[in-house]
Amino acid sequence: MSQVRLAAESRTEFGKGAARRTRRAGKIPAVLYGHGSDPKHLSLPALEFARVVREHGRNAVLSLDFEGATPELALTKTVTVHPLKNYIEHVDLLLVQRGEKVNIEVSIVVNGEGGPGTLVNQELTVIEVAADALNIPEQFEVSVQGATEGTQILASQVTLPEGVELVTDPDTLIVSVNAAPTAAQLDGGESEGEGEGEGDASES
Repeated sequence: MSQVRLAAESRTEFGKGAARRTRRAGKIPAVLYGHGSDPKHLSLPALEFARVVREHGRNAVLSLDFEGATPELALTKTVTVHPLKNYIEHVDLLLVQRGEKVNIEVSIVVNGEGGPGTLVNQELTVIEVAADALNIPEQFEVSVQGATEGTQILASQVTLPEGVELVTDPDTLIVSVNAAPTAAQLDGGESEGEGEGEGDASES
């Protein structure tokens, strides 16, 4: 995954009032921490950061450009979004270094269609891996093309690029392929549900 350059400014004001002023200025309050250093309070351009997350995901490596200082590399650790207004309130960033391995969650994409009469269930949408901070995979792909009933794909069966190590329990179930319910079973389930509802009503 490539690096994404992002302007950053140090913050000297803290608290709710200062955070509101930062957001009114079109920026997001953020904290950069890691490697035993003191947390660094900063602000990020709101529109640019939202675009990075939308286009590259939260695993994008950010190259934070501080005016007059050496850029610092970081990963997005936590994004706090306002529950009602849906804007980003705060961001926590993790300082990383070249050549460093980090534990990160990567999405799993299931491709293909199961065999006739099967139903494919994706039990897990991400797995945790250890990867070079500057070479984090964007996603892992798992194929279920033609998979038969009873097929199971475990975390240990996901193909990982060289240098990437699995952190998630290898026996964790990622995908299961089961028999698809028949029309008769679906109709029967609805009938049973209706009957139970009528019985409950009569008892009350």
